[in-house]
Amino acid sequence: MAYDEEQARKSRVVVETPTERREVVHSQSVRDNSGISAGMVGVLVVVAIALITMLVLFWISSQPTTDNANVAATQPTTVVQQPAPVQQPPVIVQQPAPATQPPPIIVTPPAGGTTAPSTAPPAETVNMDSTIQAAVDKKISDDPDISTLGITASVLDGKVTLLGTVKTEALKTQVEKLVKQVKGVKSVDNQLMVVAE
Repeated sequence: MAYDEEQARKSRVVVETPTERREVVHSQSVRDNSGISAGMVGVLVVVAIALITMLVLFWISSQPTTDNANVAATQPTTVVQQPAPVQQPPVIVQQPAPATQPPPIIVTPPAGGTTAPSTAPPAETVNMDSTIQAAVDKKISDDPDISTLGITASVLDGKVTLLGTVKTEALKTQVEKLVKQVKGVKSVDNQLMVVAE
C-alpha cells in the first residue's frame, strides 16, 4: 500500500506511574477503500489482453486465405475415376447330410472296360450296401454316447468308412467295434480324428 492511500493518525498519551513518567505514542492507520487496488487492476489488464487476443484470432481464422485460393486456381484439376468394385461371388457352404439319410452310393465301373461278369450283379451290391448303411446308421444313432458326435459312415462294397471327430482314442475304438458288429460289414476304414478339448 502506498503512503498516499493511507492517512496516518497519531496521538500522544502521557502515562504517569509512581516511579516514572513516560510518553506513549499511538499511531493508527486508516485505509481509503474508495479506489481500485493494484491487484484488481492487474487482473483486469490480463483479462482484457486475453479477450483481445481471442477476437484477433477469430477474425484471422474467418478471413479467406488468398494464397491457397491462388494456388488452387492455377493448378489444373484432375478427376480420378475409380472402377466400380467387382462383386465377389457368394460363398456357399454345404452342410453334411443329416444322419437319418444315408449318403449317396457311387458305383464306378471297373477300369479298362472289361465285359467279364462280376461275382455279384451291381444292383444286388447296391442293395446290400444300402441295407448295411441303414443298419450302421441305426446302430450309431441308438448309442447315446456316439449319436451326439456327428459321425458320418459310408458303405461301399461292404467296406464302411467312418468320418468325424471324437474326444478320446477309446471312443474311436468303441465306434469301430460297434460298426464291425453289423451284419455284412467286411472291413472298417476308421478315419475318426481324436480332438482333445
